[in-house]
Amino acid sequence: MPKAFLFHGTGGHSKENWFPWIKTELESKGYEVIIPDFPDANTPTPDKWYPVIDNLVEEVDSDSIVIGHSLGGAMALRFLERIKTAVNVTAIISAALGIPPIKYIEGDSPFLEGGFDWDTIRSNSKHFVVFHSDNDPFVCIENGQKAASELGVELSFVPNAGHFNETAGYKEFPELLNSLQQYC
Repeated sequence: MPKAFLFHGTGGHSKENWFPWIKTELESKGYEVIIPDFPDANTPTPDKWYPVIDNLVEEVDSDSIVIGHSLGGAMALRFLERIKTAVNVTAIISAALGIPPIKYIEGDSPFLEGGFDWDTIRSNSKHFVVFHSDNDPFVCIENGQKAASELGVELSFVPNAGHFNETAGYKEFPELLNSLQQYC
C-alpha cells in the first residue's frame, strides 16, 4: 500500500485544518496516510522534530506522497534530503524558507539554517506542487515563489487563501487533491 506523509507546522497537529479531510480522501484512493504530531509543536526545535522524520525514512517508496504545510513544508524538504528512494509527488504549502516577513521566524530559523540541498531534494521527488497565497499572515508569498523556482515548477497561486488553514476557511483543500491526482 502506498503511503502519504503529511507534516504540520508550528503550533499544529494531525487533526487541524484540512488534514483529516485529505487523509480521508487519500485513504479512499488506497493510501496509508501518516500524519505525525511533532512534539512541543508550539516551541519547535530540530532536536525534537528531526527524529520524527528520521523514523519514517525507511517507510518511503516510489509511490509515496509527501505534503508539508507551513513549517511542515521545511520539514518535508528536510525529509526529502534524508530519503534514499525518490517519492512520486511532494506538495509544499505556505512554507517558510527564510524570506521575511515570517511571523515565527525565530522558531523557524533553526530548521532553515544552512539552506536546503535543492539538488538532492529535486532528485528525491518525481513531481512537485507549491501552493501559496497573496494574503498569508504568517509567511510572505516570496517564500512560495522561491520554493517553486528551486523546484522547477510554477507556483500554484490561490488569491485570498491566507495560510491555507482553518482560520482562512480551509477545512477541505480540493485544489491540493486535484494537483496530487494528476500524478497518482
